[in-house]
Amino acid sequence: MPNEIERKFLVRGDAWRGQGVPERIGQGYLRTAGPATVRVRIAGDRGFLTIKGPTRGISRSEFEYQIPLPDARALLDTLCDRQIEKLRHRIRAGAHTWEVDEFQGDNAGLVVAEIELASEDEPFERPAWVGDEVTADPRYRNSALARRPFRTW
Repeated sequence: MPNEIERKFLVRGDAWRGQGVPERIGQGYLRTAGPATVRVRIAGDRGFLTIKGPTRGISRSEFEYQIPLPDARALLDTLCDRQIEKLRHRIRAGAHTWEVDEFQGDNAGLVVAEIELASEDEPFERPAWVGDEVTADPRYRNSALARRPFRTW
């Protein structure tokens, strides 16, 4: 079973800017309650359907499938009333690539860095612009930001 092991941190300062080519991402949620989260995403010119299981520590099952872009647009337009927008910057640091998400719209002002790991105890280089860890804070989950945007905190 595919497994995602991810840690999430707030970003401080602007030293990360200009290090990665931004990709525009729009995503919405078909389901956010119960044992699974079902997400539709458009990243650049590609569409995806992702199913994530419950989080246990910093791990959870994740199944992601590329879908036709027109299908992703139709799902977002007709079935996803809670959506988020962000610019994703992929920045290499040591042996890992960080995904820095600069949120837009109702979540503007929030910048979060994520790192995916092969194991929960895998060591990694922490760039100076990586701030406090928020992995365990459910408010920072994208599905939560779609329901309760950052600007309302």
